[in-house]
Amino acid sequence: MTPADLSRTVARAVRSAVARGELCGVTVPDRVVVERTRPGGVGEYATPVAFRVGKGAEGGPRRVAEVLAGSLSREPEIRSVVVTGGGFLNFELLPASAGELVREVAEKGAAYGFAPAPLPVEPVEPVQPVGPVDADADADTDTGTPTDLRRRVVREVVVRLLRARGIADPYDGLDVAPLARRDADAGARYGDQAARWAMLSVPPAEAPAFPATLLAQTEGNPFFLVRYAHSRARALLRNAAQLGFAPEAGATPDHHPVLRALAEYPLVLEAAAHHRAPDRLARHLVTLGDALLDLQHTVLPLGDEKPSAAHRSRLALVEAAGTVLAGGLSLLGIDAPETS
Repeated sequence: MTPADLSRTVARAVRSAVARGELCGVTVPDRVVVERTRPGGVGEYATPVAFRVGKGAEGGPRRVAEVLAGSLSREPEIRSVVVTGGGFLNFELLPASAGELVREVAEKGAAYGFAPAPLPVEPVEPVQPVGPVDADADADTDTGTPTDLRRRVVREVVVRLLRARGIADPYDGLDVAPLARRDADAGARYGDQAARWAMLSVPPAEAPAFPATLLAQTEGNPFFLVRYAHSRARALLRNAAQLGFAPEAGATPDHHPVLRALAEYPLVLEAAAHHRAPDRLARHLVTLGDALLDLQHTVLPLGDEKPSAAHRSRLALVEAAGTVLAGGLSLLGIDAPETS
């Protein structure tokens, strides 16, 4: 079971419990947000769905969670379900099949992680420097202020995330911290792509920073790391083709960090859309890019070594990671370079 499957399974469990009469006064949700458990928490994944649907139910959220836990514990691909606090559901899953997950990414391409019926996403506008800032201007009106610039960038990406998840009502307002006035020309100083990353990689309510390392071509720079990881994935595929072998999903270890990041990507998109938080997507792309760069040295044969099934399966994992990096960057309005 993948984390995305878990989300659908929990939603189905709510509907089934209502249909059987085990839960009354419960609003059945269209979707359930499942997220990685925070450090110190129980299990791998958690959801507060019982709080969302159980306010009017007999016994409140805690009883809703206990009813759902009883049903979900019988799912063969869920290792354990634990109820904590006032009604949090916490899960451990049996590992997803590496081959199946890699094949799913290959089949869906850049739409991997999207809702079954996503809505078209609109192109984003380049980040341009605003004009001279009027100190007396209202920062919350459409006057070309730093507030407007960042609000527009964040809003565009939030709308794209919502539409990728099939949500038609695109935007209901969001507290967006403005750029510092000294950064009003960030688009000119850093370029569209880097300026966009800086504005989107922190929570909307926090003011973005533009460090001196933003344009540094080192793996210590998250903006560079994510795009470089994509270019390395593409380069490895080209190199493998020159050596006469192609990706083939197979015996990649199920616990590999790249595989785990791929499995969690749909949940990250759901959470980023639900919380109106593009920074969640940006952070996950850094995690995936970092894991891919750790994997890259094991993908191609060394010396006189012949390509094996292990090389082909690792190459398939790299190809899937590159696909997801490109799709995630595209949602943020950032290009995924083919070469470094």
